[in-house]
Amino acid sequence: MTRTFMTRRTALKTAAFLPAAPALLTGTGAAAQSANEAPPAIPRYRRMQMGDLTITTLLAGSRELEEPQTIFGMNASPEDFAKLSEANYIPADKSLNFFTPTLIETGSEKILFDTGLSPEGITSALAAAGHSPEDITHVVITHMHGDHIGGLMGDGGETFANAAYITGQKEFDHWSNAGNDTFEAKVRPLAEKMSYLKGGDSVVSGISAVEAFGHTPGHMAFMVESGGKGLMLAADTSNHYVWSLQRPEWEVKYDMDKEMAAKTRKELLGRVAADKLAFIGYHMPFPGVGHLEALDTGFHFHPITYQLNV
Repeated sequence: MTRTFMTRRTALKTAAFLPAAPALLTGTGAAAQSANEAPPAIPRYRRMQMGDLTITTLLAGSRELEEPQTIFGMNASPEDFAKLSEANYIPADKSLNFFTPTLIETGSEKILFDTGLSPEGITSALAAAGHSPEDITHVVITHMHGDHIGGLMGDGGETFANAAYITGQKEFDHWSNAGNDTFEAKVRPLAEKMSYLKGGDSVVSGISAVEAFGHTPGHMAFMVESGGKGLMLAADTSNHYVWSLQRPEWEVKYDMDKEMAAKTRKELLGRVAADKLAFIGYHMPFPGVGHLEALDTGFHFHPITYQLNV
């Protein structure tokens, strides 16, 4: 086997052409790193294999939140919120939110699900995993919130110049009439390159759309199957690994139809647990992948270890 070694000079030249990664927030914040500092405490990607598919979750950014009950558990009492937090060894007064697009490689396609908050965040995460924006053949948008469409367009135009775009018909129709500035800037210019799905339609063979309405009017999850294994790419069906999973009835600020969102959480995540599917949640602790165990009150998130690497 031939091994290629990179000299320090070559490494420095190569690094000059890589996009700079935005600082990820850790603790009270983090400054941009110099070349001599340690790498980020949280890796930028996690690559796994499921049947014939290579699945890579990409950390496009993270954000520290103060007073998270103003977002999660809005209809819970402060006492219940604090009690559940303490039982799971997390603080009740702050949290760390992750933004995790997913790349699925079929062998002939590179399909990116969601794009993070900005072009810089997603392109730097792709670069860390060995990909460029030009490599992407399809971009699938689960829904039109800014932290999912933010990477579609930048000052230089579209980020994924060679990609076809796919989203839910119901979702697109809602936002195209909403007068939303982010949609108009990031999505409207790509409309002619877009195709539209409804529940049950396929992105490619083995990847099908699942209606998961409530978070937004046309929010979609995606069922991924290969080699006799299954994975539910659940997007924002659940927004926190404790407060939204263990108490699916707790309201989330950004769920546009809170009653429907809670119903969807219980039904979709119940299917994930019952069928023992792997689960990817966009805002779960990175790498955002795990399994769900059904509880009397909801679901327990078991982060992935090596199940998709053996």
